[in-house]
Order: sequence, then C-alpha cells, then structure tokens
Amino acid sequence: MDITVKPSERGDQQRPGEYSADTKRGSVATVAAARAVLAGDRRFSLKRALPFLGPAFIAAVAYIDPGNFATNIQAGSQFGYLLLWVILASNLMAVLLQTLSAKLGIATGRNLPELCRRHLPRPVSMGLWVVAEIGAMATDLAEFLGAAVGFNLLLHVPLFLAGLLTAVATFGILALQRFGFRPLEALITVLVGVIAGAYLIELFIAKPHGGQIAYHLFVPGLAGPESVLLAVGILGATVMPHVVYLHSALTQNRVRPRNAGEARAIFRFERFDIWLAMGLAGIVNGAMLIMAASVFFSSGHTGVSSIETAFQTLTPLAGNGAAALFGVALLASGLSSSAVGTLAGQVIMEGFTGWRIPLWIRRAITMLPALVVIALGMDPTRTLVLSQVALSFVLPFAIIPLLYFTGRRDIMRGLVNHRVTRILGWGVAAIIIALNLVLLYSTFTGL
Repeated sequence: MDITVKPSERGDQQRPGEYSADTKRGSVATVAAARAVLAGDRRFSLKRALPFLGPAFIAAVAYIDPGNFATNIQAGSQFGYLLLWVILASNLMAVLLQTLSAKLGIATGRNLPELCRRHLPRPVSMGLWVVAEIGAMATDLAEFLGAAVGFNLLLHVPLFLAGLLTAVATFGILALQRFGFRPLEALITVLVGVIAGAYLIELFIAKPHGGQIAYHLFVPGLAGPESVLLAVGILGATVMPHVVYLHSALTQNRVRPRNAGEARAIFRFERFDIWLAMGLAGIVNGAMLIMAASVFFSSGHTGVSSIETAFQTLTPLAGNGAAALFGVALLASGLSSSAVGTLAGQVIMEGFTGWRIPLWIRRAITMLPALVVIALGMDPTRTLVLSQVALSFVLPFAIIPLLYFTGRRDIMRGLVNHRVTRILGWGVAAIIIALNLVLLYSTFTGL
C-alpha cells in the first residue's frame, strides 16, 4: 500500500521538533546518507542504521533525569536490590510507548499534539493542551532544579547562582539547533554517555553483589506498603509524558518517507535506535539503584532519601571520587534533560495551538518557577518529588491519544498497530494509569 501523501497533508513546512536540516551541512549529510540507504539495500546492518540514529537518544534523556536519581537512590538505600525488576518492567513499557510515538511521526509527518488539534473536537484538544502544559512546567521545574543542584554540589556555589549557571548552560545547548539536528543529537548523546560512564565507574567502586542483581532483576518482589509506593514512584519517574509528545516530532520530518517501503524501512531503523537508547537508559537506572543498594543499604544507611544526602554520604563510604562522579552524572542529567524538556514544551504549545514562540523566550519563561523555588529556599528534592506527582497525573492524557491515533488505519496507513500491539499498548496504559492513581492516592492521603 502506498502511503505517499501531498505536502499539505504531511505538513512539509518546518514543524516543531524539526531542526532546519535543509540548511545545515551536517544534517544534510545525514539525510543524504539516509536517502542512499533507502534507495539501495534496505536490509538491516549497523552501518546502514547510523544515519537514522539520534532521535531516541534525545527522548531517552527523560528516562535518566534528576527525578530518576531521587526515586532510584531512595529505593536502593531502603530496600537494596529488591526493586530492580521494576526498573526492567518500566523500561520495557517505555520502549513500547516511544516506539509508537516514533512510528506516529514517521507514518503521518505530524506529531501527536498536531494530530490532536487536527482530529479531535476543539474543547478536547484544548483540554489536552492545558494538561500537557502542566506536565511541561513540572518537567522543566524538576530538570532545571536537578542541574542547579549538580552545580551546587560540584562547585560549592550558592544554589541561586547554580541556577543562573544552569540557565546559561541550557541556552548554550539549545543554541546548537542553529546548526541543524545532528549537533544537538551528538551533544545529548555525549551527555548520556557521561552519565552512563560515571555510573559504570560507580559500580566498579561499589562492588555490588552479582547474584542478588541477577535474581531481583527477573524475580518480582515487594516488602510492604513503602516498597509498593517506591515501585510506583520508579514507574512515574521513568515513563514521562513530555517525550511521548516529543518523539513523534523528532521523527516527523527528519527523513520523510516517499512510499510504504521507505516508511517501513525508516521505522525498522528507528526501532533499533529506540532499543539502543532505551537499553542504555535502563542500564543507567539500574546502576543508580544498584549503587545505592551496594553503598548505602549494605552499610546500614537506609535513610538516604535526598540527592544532597546521597552526595554527602558517598564521600565517607566510597571516597571523594565516587561523590564527584555522582555530581557529574547529576549535572549532565539535569542539563541534557532541561534542554529536552524545553524542546518538548515547544512541540506541545505549537502543536496544540499553532502558536510559535521563539525557543529562548520559552526557556526564559519556564526557568522562572525554578529560580523562584530556589530563591524561596524550598527543598529541591521535595520539589522534585512533587513534580513527579504532577507528571503522574498528566501521563494518561498523552498515552490514550497516542494509542488512539496509532490504531487508526486512515491515519497510520501501512504502519497501523497490529492486534498484538494494540493489546499490549492498552494493557500497558491500564497498568500505568492504575499505578499512577495509587501514587496520587498515597501522596495526598499519606497512606
């Protein structure tokens, strides 16, 4: 079945999440390499996949953001390796949702917010926009705060000054868009590599118990209401609504399919990108929990529940080097996720409303709440936790439209969800919604 559509239907004008690749040398070279693959042998190989890699690494940043630091460290310090299986299950759910989001952009040439505006009743679309903006603000707040805490811990500067340094660094990262999509993808990938590298060294220092890791990674287990709450918190910090919106924008115009065969080939390469990036994010999340279990839980420090406490406790237990690596990983996480959060916010606003706001103005607006929180002396870790609650509330409002649109043949054409995918997708949605309701109930009732 041919899925070629007219430019007006695909929205070939520049869209949110597209990085003006047609005018940038590095990005043009990447697109040309992708076109050469599509025009020749489309069978999978690592060499042929290289031009298609990148979008999933940007999305994967959300899965190793400062919110993950808080939940994984608390879980590891209180329950050891017990909740490793939750990280594996959450990561598999994330792979499915990001795959559907990427596929939506490839098949339609539009992102999820644009499709909501185009196909849903206006009151429904505008309601979804309001909820999505709440999620975008909560995301920006958490990720900006995480980077600021990273600067604070590493440089020993006041938190407000650390916030200003975060603002400057984030503007610098976002400025890379002027040079096309490839430089931004490359920098984000490097930052993800820094986080992963830091935690690999942390694991070497911590000397974890391999047998316990293997057992708890595949054998589910809980130990009372607090472990249930933390398990739900890990899920809430892992599956993030803003990148469900963003991933469809990252793929919608990056390499545009001209027929059904090209669309299937692009999607096949993008699936490899997703498994690679999300696999790395899952390993990093697991490493966070394993480090906390090996260093804190095994030494009786089960009360480590904040990022600052974890940093301070690491020094006497594992040395200055371990604490410094922790700070570097947190800073890289905060800076990369803050930039990605801003991109997601742009996609959400422009897609749902059609309003275009320069990225630097949106970044300036969204950093103000974080600076106010810092100036008022509010607890950064507590604010991070509250932001995860807000994201838990927003998540179903992104997942349900995603499953609805990817299940419609008139929209997806040859890439419509198969029956098994639909069953898995709605099953995952039901699990996530139920667990996030538990998190919300527990948070507001104290149970």
